[in-house]
Formats: sequence, structure tokens, C-alpha cells
Amino acid sequence: MAVKFLSVASCIALVTLSGCALTTDHIQLSYNQQQGISPVPGANNVTVSVQVNDQRQDKSKVSSKKNGFGMEMAPILASEDVAITVRRAIEQELRSRGFQLSAEAALVQIAADLTRFYNDHKTGFFAGDAIADLNMSVIVKSKKGELLFSKQIAAQGIEPNTQLMSGENARLALNRALENGMKALFEDQAFLSALVASSSQKLTLQ
Repeated sequence: MAVKFLSVASCIALVTLSGCALTTDHIQLSYNQQQGISPVPGANNVTVSVQVNDQRQDKSKVSSKKNGFGMEMAPILASEDVAITVRRAIEQELRSRGFQLSAEAALVQIAADLTRFYNDHKTGFFAGDAIADLNMSVIVKSKKGELLFSKQIAAQGIEPNTQLMSGENARLALNRALENGMKALFEDQAFLSALVASSSQKLTLQ
């Protein structure tokens, strides 16, 4: 009886985890700005431009649905260009710290190359996990083209104990990966110092 119960339960889990695996999902990614952030001293004197380049090998999707056996099925697509989503997240955090934004009159430039932003649904016996990875390189350059800062950002977001390998669970994991990536970048004092230090060149450039 116990063996029969486990077999039935296993079949139910496989069907449940599969969801509507044959239909494409479109998801709207979003970014929740960090709370309780204070302005950075000197940031109001720094004008920044932000550029994000999508260097992912596969730009067509941000995840895939899977059936109960872990086989990839229909794609999960982002409604917005992910480079725009990431750029907007960076700009939100800059504004909250007092930096000014301008593409034309920037004193300093942030350039990010996005190499991975993807959720992988992991299967389990009764439940799975949606695990999203974000990888990008970030550099800061002065108006003169001098390299002020360079860092590789690697972050992960997890939506645990999922019953459906769906776009919604992928969205939650991807949003968390983006939030953790921004946290890793903006908690780096060397990054903020590089931005503020560029203001010392302002008088020289004028």
C-alpha cells in the first residue's frame, strides 16, 4: 500500500510541476529599490550616465518551463529588454543616493556587460526551486576615459518549494537575483568612492 501511495504521489507531483509546459509565458520583471538609503556625501556634484550591454549568449529568453521529468519545454520571455530593466535598477539606486543622471553631460560613466540573467527550474520529488543567476561586469570611467573602478557581479535569487515550473516563479527568482546584484554593487564602498572621486576632476574639466 505504501509503495502504491508513493507511486501515485510521484505521478501527481510530476504533473503538477509541469504546469502548462507547452505555452510560452511572458513576464514583467520589476525592481524593488533598497530602503533606508541615505544620500552619499558629494553625490549631488556628480552626474552619471549608465549603459548596460546585453552580452548573453541566448538573448531570446530568461527561462524555460520544464515538464515533470526536468525536460525544457516552452520558453519564458521578458516583456521588456533585460538591459533596460538592469539599467533602470542601477539608475534607481543612484538617484536614491543623490547622484544626478545625464547621458549628455555626464562627469562619469557606468558601463555594465550583462553575461547571464536566467532562471533555471530545479525539479524535486514533491516540490522544486526556481533559481535565477545574474552575472555582469561593471566598470566606471571618468569623462577623460580613465578607468576608476572594475568589478564582476555574481548574484542569485531563489523562489523555493515551487509547485509549478512557471513564468511567475521564474519572475520572482529573477527579481530577487537583480535585487541581490544591486546590493552587491552598491554596498561596495570602492564603487561609490570612484563615483564621488570624479567630482574632484570637475574644476579641471571646466
